[in-house]
Amino acid sequence: MIISTIGQGFLWAILGLGIFLTFRVLNFPDLTTEGSFPLGGAVCVTAITNGVSPILATLIGVLAGMLAGLATGLLFTKGKIPIILSGILVMSGLNSVMLFVMKSPNLSLLNQSKIFDLLNFLNLPPDYDKIIVGLIILILVVGGIIIFLNTDLGQAYIATGDNEKMAKSLGIQTDRMKILGLMISNGIIALSGALIAQSEGYADINKGIGVIVIGLASIILGELLFGELTLFERLIAIVLGSVIYQLLILVVIQLKLDTTYLKIYSSVILAVCLIAPQFKLKKGGR
Repeated sequence: MIISTIGQGFLWAILGLGIFLTFRVLNFPDLTTEGSFPLGGAVCVTAITNGVSPILATLIGVLAGMLAGLATGLLFTKGKIPIILSGILVMSGLNSVMLFVMKSPNLSLLNQSKIFDLLNFLNLPPDYDKIIVGLIILILVVGGIIIFLNTDLGQAYIATGDNEKMAKSLGIQTDRMKILGLMISNGIIALSGALIAQSEGYADINKGIGVIVIGLASIILGELLFGELTLFERLIAIVLGSVIYQLLILVVIQLKLDTTYLKIYSSVILAVCLIAPQFKLKKGGR
């Protein structure tokens, strides 16, 4: 059970890393997440059931997520629609897109190959494949984010989130940075959706409900537990925050609480994490 939970924590951490790029770096919330996450799973599962290899199907899911981010970015920057409303519009529209892609509200991967099956030749104990695949993908995503944010383009992206007016005065095309950020963020989120769908063996159009809370919990838990960190350390803290969050959910299950209400437990955990720093400040101010 613990091994399975850690594996799930790694796969959900990818979602947290995607949300980090908009919520913390660009400094705005993107509700497209609740659409791009199941979209990645829906496109990936549909591709696999049509004979596409799991790796290519996962990449197609990522591309679908990036297109969702592009749609939100264009509504936000060119249509001048507030970011929250832009995200809601795209999230709602993606429901129909997923129905069109899957031809039904959900789709199973029964008797289909998955990305985790690529490690079958190692004869690993149950659920270790999720840990290994999760670690490999996390290394690629974390490495990619660090390399990107240390390029000139990445520095312009960070400057856009830090101080948009200053960034514009330096000649940075801030609208392009926002669109780019939304595309990369939602691509990573869709990657998480594609991996989770393969892990659970099915895709469902309702899978995205409440996932933004899980992603934010990973970020907030990491910040709460580890405090001020470098960029690399912050990304690792998100991964650890995701694993800890999944362990907390495991505790809820082990306590035999009704899992029908799992999302309210998730919201309570996140609310506690958000309130905790305020208690720290008050305690420090005494």
